[in-house]
Amino acid sequence: MDKSLKNTSKENKESKEEREEIREEIKETGTLWLENDKHHHKIQMITIIGEIEGHEALSGNTKSTKYEHIIPKLAQVEDDEETEGVLILLNTLGGDVEAGLAIAEMIASLSKPSVSLVLGGSHSIGGPLAVSADYSFIVPSGTMIVHPVRSNGMFIGVYQSYRNMERTQDRITSFISKHSNISQARLEELMLDPTQLVKDVGTMLEGNDAVKEGMINEVGGISQALNKLHEMIEEQKK
Repeated sequence: MDKSLKNTSKENKESKEEREEIREEIKETGTLWLENDKHHHKIQMITIIGEIEGHEALSGNTKSTKYEHIIPKLAQVEDDEETEGVLILLNTLGGDVEAGLAIAEMIASLSKPSVSLVLGGSHSIGGPLAVSADYSFIVPSGTMIVHPVRSNGMFIGVYQSYRNMERTQDRITSFISKHSNISQARLEELMLDPTQLVKDVGTMLEGNDAVKEGMINEVGGISQALNKLHEMIEEQKK
């Protein structure tokens, strides 16, 4: 076989294997490397969708984000010298508080520039995830739903149980207020509003409202989010 044909065949095989690896990574973890832009920045894209799965596995019919996938990926991003930034795409339905806060704390502690983009919704524990990045965006039709902490399964109605839920809620509101421009008092006020949601207390903030309240930095889409991240990477280099 001609040497050039042999090399071409080898390159095609490697290219095919690489595409398969990319498809598998997207399928299993919802992550993807973005590195073909004009700036030549290496960016890790992470998607957080559906419910945040905690220590208990969710139904096979439920779209979920597993924290055992995201946390190691974030550790890899921090450790990798070539990675320059992180883009987080959010469309959540809430989920496990401990797992959600763990992921949010990991994102907030990254030394690499990070940008989040709320696409459809950021429900409940999605709030801390949305504000954990250095800068946050929400699409015009996106929503942030804030409501008090609730418990699944058996609940013992004693003072200690209520106090525990109150402290858990305080952890969430405290995190959001520290990583955004909304005060903890205002956030709690929105959480306990009985006039906004059917069969529940809380508030649904649409794109512009989420920005006005100070939870999210700016209304925008994928183009604005990526442009902002490239700017932040360049600023960090300087």
